[in-house]
Amino acid sequence: MNNSDIMNAAGHAKVGYKVDIGRGERIGRVSSEWFSRPDDERFLSLPELFDKVHDRSLRSWHHLVDSAAIRVEAHRSDAQSLSLVCPGVAEPLVPTHWSFGQLASLAGAPAAYLRQLPASIAGLNLQHGLASNRTAPVRILATRNGHCELRAVTGPGYGRVFDHELVDAVRRIAGNGTGDTRWKVPGTLDWSTSIYRPRVEVTKATTTLYASDRDIFLFLVDDLNPVEAGHLPDGSPDLFFRGFYCWNSEVGARSLGIACFYLRAVCQNRNLWGVEDFQEITIRHSKHVAARFAHEAAPALARFADSSAASFVRTIKAARQRTVAATDEERAGFLRNCGFSATETARIIASVLAEEDRKPASLFDFVQGIAAAARDQTHQDARLALEAKTKYLLDRAA
Repeated sequence: MNNSDIMNAAGHAKVGYKVDIGRGERIGRVSSEWFSRPDDERFLSLPELFDKVHDRSLRSWHHLVDSAAIRVEAHRSDAQSLSLVCPGVAEPLVPTHWSFGQLASLAGAPAAYLRQLPASIAGLNLQHGLASNRTAPVRILATRNGHCELRAVTGPGYGRVFDHELVDAVRRIAGNGTGDTRWKVPGTLDWSTSIYRPRVEVTKATTTLYASDRDIFLFLVDDLNPVEAGHLPDGSPDLFFRGFYCWNSEVGARSLGIACFYLRAVCQNRNLWGVEDFQEITIRHSKHVAARFAHEAAPALARFADSSAASFVRTIKAARQRTVAATDEERAGFLRNCGFSATETARIIASVLAEEDRKPASLFDFVQGIAAAARDQTHQDARLALEAKTKYLLDRAA
């Protein structure tokens, strides 16, 4: 099966298309989310996810209180239960696992140790820490969930973007996230044939829409409309499609962020293969986070969703056409000038030789060799440094 058999005249995928995952970067962020999420954190559409997190926000409220004024209560009838009484809050607040850790940090006590203690003893330690440490105003986030649940304890300057606000921004460009627009939950790579099949049933096992009591994570792709940027060694088109993932926490568990990129395939374990032109925006939850989300992150996502792939294709083609080394000496000199050691230089050249059956000559060849070295790198900082160099080289080509 070749790409002409599985693409229609308009260039849209009918069944799937052949990809070369030996090129570009491999990114495991989505796979990590996929592995760690239980079924109750997996959602089958954006409306379902939105309803869940929006309903939660409607049942939530903020309150500012002095840390020393919080009273910890333990119940003799339940050795594992404690609650908090806060001035101005009518009902006791039951902490979640996450907010208990924040409270322990505020009290200067190790949360892991306190969780092993009976509630009465843990409560005494918490109360002592809250009363003894410097009094500070804290902002609590509580949610009615059958009882009053304490979901977060943060500083007064913590800026909160609710999860439903990010989901709503994604819905504006992606509809239900399952195919009513060009953006959808990804398909999967058939390892036996190297055919990427964009159409799969969205189930708990395949979805990439996640939410817990502490965060959300969404990954969507435009894999029914691949773009061609050059050719594979066998002459077939080198096809890419666009993808993005975004994340947030309204309780202080992580930043707010969006990553946009081009990729060649997504496997069943939700690893991203053949990634190029990876770009990321990360925003801390400072007091200005709402304004930055409104004026920076959300518009950037909309621009990427509506943008043409022409610039990306021009960059890749320019990199393929730009010869930077014709001899072994020139290859070694080029990589040394890019800051690579002799060992790294040899590994990069060997990677290109193994994958392309020839030594690197074009700028794109070297980009692919460096990306291959990054995939094999076990240390994250070193891998990120190599990935940054691939982006720098592609920027030079552009």
